[in-house]
Amino acid sequence: MFFDRPESGERAVLVHLNLASEAEREDPREFEELVLSAGGDPAAFIVGVRDAPHPRTFVGSGKLQEIKDEVALHEAEIVMFNHALSPSQERNLEAELCCRVLDRTGLILDIFAQRARTHEGKLQVELAQLQHMATRLVRGWTHLERQKGGIGLRGPGETQLETDRRLLRVRIKSITARLDKVRKQRDQGRRSRRRAEVPTVSLVGYTNAGKSTLFNRMTDSKVYAADKLFATLDPTLRRLELENVGPVILADTVGFIAHLPHKLVDAFKATLEETLNANLLLHVIDAASAEREDNMFQVQEVLAEIGADEIPQLQVFNKLDLLEQSPRIDRNADGVPKRVWLSAATGAGVDLLVQAVAELVGQDMVNEELDLAPDQGGLRAALYRLGAVETEDYGEDGVAHLSVRLPRADWNRLMKKGPEPLF
Repeated sequence: MFFDRPESGERAVLVHLNLASEAEREDPREFEELVLSAGGDPAAFIVGVRDAPHPRTFVGSGKLQEIKDEVALHEAEIVMFNHALSPSQERNLEAELCCRVLDRTGLILDIFAQRARTHEGKLQVELAQLQHMATRLVRGWTHLERQKGGIGLRGPGETQLETDRRLLRVRIKSITARLDKVRKQRDQGRRSRRRAEVPTVSLVGYTNAGKSTLFNRMTDSKVYAADKLFATLDPTLRRLELENVGPVILADTVGFIAHLPHKLVDAFKATLEETLNANLLLHVIDAASAEREDNMFQVQEVLAEIGADEIPQLQVFNKLDLLEQSPRIDRNADGVPKRVWLSAATGAGVDLLVQAVAELVGQDMVNEELDLAPDQGGLRAALYRLGAVETEDYGEDGVAHLSVRLPRADWNRLMKKGPEPLF
C-alpha cells in the first residue's frame, strides 16, 4: 500500500534500537538531525534494546504496540527507523501501523532529493531512488493478478508488478546512460585542467562540518550554506589565486555520513571523482562536535571506499569560535603543515589556511637564478607572463640576471622550448 505524502510538517515517530548484533551503532542525535533536515516534525522518539532484529517487523511485539500507541496519540503520518529495513519488514510494519514507514537509507535519499539543484544531481538522486525502489515495489500493490481481459483491456500477460519492474529497468538504463555522458564531460574538463596543470584542492568532510561556509570565505562565492545535514549536494568549482603559486581549482563536495548507503556512493561517483582526482584534500572537521573523532574515522572510511585515501590531506579544524581558541597552524617535525585551526563563520584563521595550502601545493615549486643572453628575450617575456620573476638586474655585457619562482610544471614546459637559458 502507498500513502499520500503531506505537503509539509509531517509528524513523525522515530525509532532507534540498540542491537547487540550491530558492530557500529547509529547515532540517535544524528538521526534526529536527519529527520529535521528532511522537514519532519519529530513527535516521539522510541528507544529500545534487542539482541537481533525481528525477522518480520524488526521490533518485537511489545515495542510494536508502543509504536502503534504513539502513532495514534500524536496522529503521526510516518514512522522512521534509524536502521536499514528489508522490503518485507517495511511492508509488514506499514500493514501493522497503517502509516508510511521509512528506514535510514530512504530518509537520506529523501534529503538528497530535496537538495539536488543541478541536472546531474537530480539524475544521480533519481537513479539511487529507483534502485532503492526496485526492491520495494511489491509493498505498493495489494493485487498481483494479471492485467484484465475484455475488449480493449487485454494486456501483455504480465502482472502489474512485472510491468512496473520493466518500466523501472528502462528508466534506470536511460539515467545510467545520461550519467555516463556527464562523466565523460567531467573527464574532459579534468583532462583540460591536467593539460594546463592547474592543481585541484578538494574540500571533504562529514556533513555539516562547514565546508560550504569555508568555500565561500576562501573564494568570495555565494554557494548555498546552511546549518543542515547535506546542505551541499552538487559539486562547485572555483578558481583561487595563491601567492607565489598561481591559480588552483577549489572544489566543494557533498558531505559524508556514517554508513553512507552504497546506492548513493555508486550513484554519486561522478561527483566523488572530483575528490578522487584532487592534488590535495582539505579534510574539514567540526572541532566543537562531541563525535569529532568518530566523524573523522567515517570520512576516512568513505575516502578508502572510493580510492582517495592515498591523496595528501590537510586537516582543517573548523568552528573554533565555539571553543574560544586562537587560530593556528600545527606542523610536523619537518615543518610541513598538518592541521589548521580556524572559524569559517567569523573568518578567523582562513588566511592561515590559504598560507598552508600555498605551502603544500607550492612544494613542487622551482626556485632558480637565471642568466639570459640578449637573444633570449622570448623566454624572459614568458617568465614575466607567468609572474615568475622576483628580481632582475643586468650586467655590463647585457646579460639579464633573474631570480624566478614558478611551478615545476610551468618550468618543464618552458624548458621544452629552446634556446636553453644560461645558468
